Amino acid sequence: MNDPDTPVPAVADFPLPRDGWAALNDRIIVRISGPGTDKFLQGQFSQNLNEVTAGHSPRAAASTPKGRAYCLTRMVRAGEDILMALSSDLANDTLAHLRKYLMLFRGTSMDVIPAASLVGILGNRVAAALAGDAMTNLQEPGDTVELNTGFLVRTEPTAEGTPRFEFWQTTADESGLDTTDQLAQTDWHASEIAAGVASLTAATQESFVPQMLNWQHLGGVHFKKGCYTGQEVIARMHFLGQLKKSLFRFRIEQAGEIPAPGSTLVAGERSVGEVVNAVKYRDGSCELLAVVRHDAAEKNLHPEGQPDAALIPMPLPYAVPEREKTAQSDT
Repeated sequence: MNDPDTPVPAVADFPLPRDGWAALNDRIIVRISGPGTDKFLQGQFSQNLNEVTAGHSPRAAASTPKGRAYCLTRMVRAGEDILMALSSDLANDTLAHLRKYLMLFRGTSMDVIPAASLVGILGNRVAAALAGDAMTNLQEPGDTVELNTGFLVRTEPTAEGTPRFEFWQTTADESGLDTTDQLAQTDWHASEIAAGVASLTAATQESFVPQMLNWQHLGGVHFKKGCYTGQEVIARMHFLGQLKKSLFRFRIEQAGEIPAPGSTLVAGERSVGEVVNAVKYRDGSCELLAVVRHDAAEKNLHPEGQPDAALIPMPLPYAVPEREKTAQSDT
């Protein structure tokens, strides 16, 4: 008998809905404003702030001096300010880390917007209702239009072709979204996995160089922008071709236990990867994103301690050309 005090894990609909919206209550939006905004962010994130414009909102990563990502986000230009979305669970640590550098920029602030919220949208219909005629400006991932209540950003589709958008609502006004179209937050998380978009947790924060998470293939790493914290490691890995592992998508047909972020994937008895994100579907299956060694990706893989939970490779909506290079040794 199940313990009534034990929460039932959230599951995603199967098949994944192709139309609707989900409130992303696990995200907050912060505003960076003041004269040092761009210079401050330029020194801490992997994105070139010159590329963050009124019509384009690219992804970015903040890393430790050793090049390990502790923040994955997107930057939205709001007048002279920059907006970023952060995981609620990691926000306090992330903001505390960034504020150590912000102290150098007098008159520049970074604060949570209490009234702001983030919505994930699947399919074109809901996005078109919000954008109106401006929908024609949302053709590629990162394309952005400003609305009366916030910003609508096109993001990467799922590998199965479902269009996806993010609505950054910056006011407490009515959003105009029909509640009959509302989906579970887990459905959006599943769509992120299907789109090959990783998110960090307490277990994986500072575990990966951004390229291991395919962040460069999501437009989140600008390799010619100049110096920022962690840049030396990130650039060396890119220009010297040292990337030995990257993000893969897998499916488990019948998953008794969802592999936890940070848990190990094995081939035989050899540890070859680490789970980044996972979601369970109503049909009992599971999908996950994991950072796996290139020289082991085609082997028979399973989560550690679950030898019968075979990992089935699944497609991503973008190419990862680094995987085509000759496998390298550990040394």
